[in-house]
Amino acid sequence: MELGIRGRTAMVAAGSKGLGRAIATALVAEGARVSIGARTAGPLAETEQALRAAGGDVLAMPVDVGKPEDLERWHAATVERFGAPALLVTNTGGPPVGSLEELDEAAWRSGIDSTLMNVVRLCRLVLPAMRAAKYGRIVHLTSFVAKRPWSMLTISSTLRAGLSALTTSLAAQVAADGITVNAVLPGHFLTDRQIHLNEIRAQQHGTTRAAWEERVMAEIPARRFGRPEEFGDAVAFLLSERAAYITGTSLQIDGGITGGTF
Repeated sequence: MELGIRGRTAMVAAGSKGLGRAIATALVAEGARVSIGARTAGPLAETEQALRAAGGDVLAMPVDVGKPEDLERWHAATVERFGAPALLVTNTGGPPVGSLEELDEAAWRSGIDSTLMNVVRLCRLVLPAMRAAKYGRIVHLTSFVAKRPWSMLTISSTLRAGLSALTTSLAAQVAADGITVNAVLPGHFLTDRQIHLNEIRAQQHGTTRAAWEERVMAEIPARRFGRPEEFGDAVAFLLSERAAYITGTSLQIDGGITGGTF
C-alpha cells in the first residue's frame, strides 16, 4: 500500500531508541525526510547512521523534550534543512516511577514538562505551517495506562490520560484544516523502558526479571510482547494519506492487554 508520505518532512521525538526509532525506521522506508531528536548522544548517532544506511534523508539533533529552548532549536533546524514538517510524532521516555507518596513536587513538575508540556509546545510550533498548508498529521505516543492506570506509574497514568483528552480536543480544533491528531497507546513492547519497569516489578515481587516477564506475557491475550516494528508500521499508517479520516482517536496497540485481566 502506498502511504503517500514520500518526500514529506517528519519530526520524531525520542527517536533514537525503542518505539521512536521504530517509527523513524518505518518513515524512512516510506520515503519521508526524518528529523529525530533525543537526549543521549551515543544512541542518537547510531540511529542516524542506521537510518542513513537504509537510504534515509535524516537530521539528528540532541534534544531534551522537557526544555522549550531545545524544542524551538530542533524545530528551527528541521525547517531550515527540510522545510516545515507535515508529520509530527510526540514522544518521551516516561516520567519518574513511584507511588503518590514516593514522588515529590519536583518529580511531578519534571513529568509535566517532559510528558505533557512538550506535546503542547511541539504542537504550537508545527501548527501554523500545517494550517497554512491545509495538511498535517500529528501522533502522540502515550501508554495503555491512560486507560488502565498502574499504581507504580502514578505520574504517567495521570498525564497520559490528559494527553488523550488533549488529542480529542485538538483534533476538533484543526480538522477543518486537513490536520489529523491521534494518540497511540502502546502496551508491552520489549524496549529499554519496558525492561526497566520489568526489573522494578520483579524486585517488588521477589522474583527474577525473566520470571516476571513470563507472568506478564501470560496476562496478554496475544501471549507475547509486541515487536517495535509492528508499532512503527501502525504509526506510519496514521501519519499517511490513507488515514485522512481518522482523527481524535486513542488507538490501543497492546495485544489486547487493555481489555485483559492484568
